[in-house]
Amino acid sequence: MTYETILYEVADGVATITLNRPSKLNAFNDAMIGETLDALKAAARDDAARSIVLTGAGRAFSSGQDLAAFQERGEGGSIAEHLRHGYHRVVRQMVTLEKPIVGAINGIAAGAGCGVALAADMRIAADSASFMLAFSRIGLIPDSGVNWFLPRIIGYSRAYEMAVTADRVSAATALEWGLVNRVVPAEQLPEIAAAVARQLAEGPTLAFGLTKRAMQRGWGMSLDEALEYEAYLQEVAGRSADNREGIAAFLEKRPPNFTGR
Repeated sequence: MTYETILYEVADGVATITLNRPSKLNAFNDAMIGETLDALKAAARDDAARSIVLTGAGRAFSSGQDLAAFQERGEGGSIAEHLRHGYHRVVRQMVTLEKPIVGAINGIAAGAGCGVALAADMRIAADSASFMLAFSRIGLIPDSGVNWFLPRIIGYSRAYEMAVTADRVSAATALEWGLVNRVVPAEQLPEIAAAVARQLAEGPTLAFGLTKRAMQRGWGMSLDEALEYEAYLQEVAGRSADNREGIAAFLEKRPPNFTGR
């Protein structure tokens, strides 16, 4: 499929989705929301895509919602319905997609763009990147999953401070708070993110997906429920070709050749 607002390619086991409205700081309009969702679904279906990189073109990851595009809907436009039919679907697709998603945060991730970044499994930030919740500046609350993800990642007090002050959080501070996994020189971000994603793509991606499922669902489980669910998923992983290959490689003292099955 040909996209107008994103770039999509699959190479070396990695699907790369690039938000591509650089003149608008990759602000989301309806087309970009729809195309991002479609690309995520394509990556989920494609056996050749065993991990995913999500990044932005130009100097921003995403500045969030394109407010001008939303205003064109007129006074009758429902923010709630826009969220339900747009960002909610993107965030749910990212969380339920059982392949590792690496967010390569190349610049500002603001508003809904921050929510999308938080939905990635790992975040690698350029040293020039930053995070910002600008919702309060226009009298709104954070959305696009921010209220669920952010307190779990950095704690309630810091998350609430980000929300109500709308202060920009630098890459260095984001690393200190655990908001990102690592910070790298901006010019090296594409190469490093791709290398991390390729390493993941060569791994036991079935087990990676089951791990993601266990951790995501574990948020809402008691300890006993989580232990039982782990046992169930471990049975699934234990019957996989990757498990057999991993054991054989260990015993034969050679690198494993995982296939994600």
